[in-house]
Amino acid sequence: MSQGFAPFYDVNRTYEDNYLQGPFGAFAEALRNAEDSAPAAQPAGGEDFLGFRVNLPFGIPAGPLLNEKFTTAAFRMGFDLAVYKTVRSRAWSCNAFPNVLAVHPRNADGSLIPGSAELDEGVLADTRYELPISISNSFGVPSRDPDEWQPDMRKAIEAAGDGQLLVPSFQGSRVDGMDQDGYIADHVTTARLVCETGAGLMEMNTSCPNEGHNRLLCHDPHLVGRITEAVKNEIGDRPLIVKLAYIPNDADLEIMVKETAAHGTVQGFSTINTISAKLVDANGDQALPGAGRDRSGVCGNAIRGAGLDMVGRLNAIREKLGLDFAIVGVGGVIRPEDYRAYRETGANAVMSATGAMWNANLARDIKSTI
Repeated sequence: MSQGFAPFYDVNRTYEDNYLQGPFGAFAEALRNAEDSAPAAQPAGGEDFLGFRVNLPFGIPAGPLLNEKFTTAAFRMGFDLAVYKTVRSRAWSCNAFPNVLAVHPRNADGSLIPGSAELDEGVLADTRYELPISISNSFGVPSRDPDEWQPDMRKAIEAAGDGQLLVPSFQGSRVDGMDQDGYIADHVTTARLVCETGAGLMEMNTSCPNEGHNRLLCHDPHLVGRITEAVKNEIGDRPLIVKLAYIPNDADLEIMVKETAAHGTVQGFSTINTISAKLVDANGDQALPGAGRDRSGVCGNAIRGAGLDMVGRLNAIREKLGLDFAIVGVGGVIRPEDYRAYRETGANAVMSATGAMWNANLARDIKSTI
């Protein structure tokens, strides 16, 4: 790597190695030296996030916080919102290693533009990890068996400090022979398993391609509406957040809101996850190994513009419809000014995955400016 430090998720190790041996770098130090890992001074009073008081509505989204060790380390490093990596109703394997590569868009500012030709022509991906960082996200949403993740999630919830909140993420799993009713039922089953851990709220992931190659559940707002209604009937008063990918059309985004939040089944949206792109090596060949992996989600610096755009449009729809759902802004937050930009655009909370991986002190940096 180009930097002289270790991200808390080691991209040079397998997912399994990270799960069993991580976190690394400053997060590992925070676990070893709890008494020395107090976060920066907290903003006075804190803020309300979906009925919970948090010191600062900033944290790490679903993805790199694989288990309780990672979420506890995040809390100790001053991230007041920690999303436990997406779980399923059954064990689910990870894509083959490598899962993370450095991504180098053509634009001088390192950005990727939704709908641009570059996304289909190919974006260079390699192992040159340089700041400002953008990376691939090609894991396949792995999950441990509930018998393993439930007690670990319960421990993660209990490890949150004063003004901190653990947010479990879950999704349904479509398997061979399963019809749509069975798919909806699997979401409900998984939500119930999350409730059993003592979770006070949860996030439902609709932004990863478990509907088939590069197909996203959030592209079907009517089905999302059916699922969230069923899930909400199961979880009761617990707030439900829906994780969205980038949705380019305002009308489609408004339909999503009308099918969910307008019915009271969803209390917040987290957006965005990644931008899908064809990734190629220096020879123009497929960068990630294996069938169906010619494309990958890209996250980090490259998607900040798209994330801000989604938050701004979602905020406009919220105002237009007179609704009060929460918006969690995600994508390309690598500096304190990025946090401020998302808040000014309408986000009630902000999260950083890639930026936090490469700067474990990002939450402290943001708090020092407030």
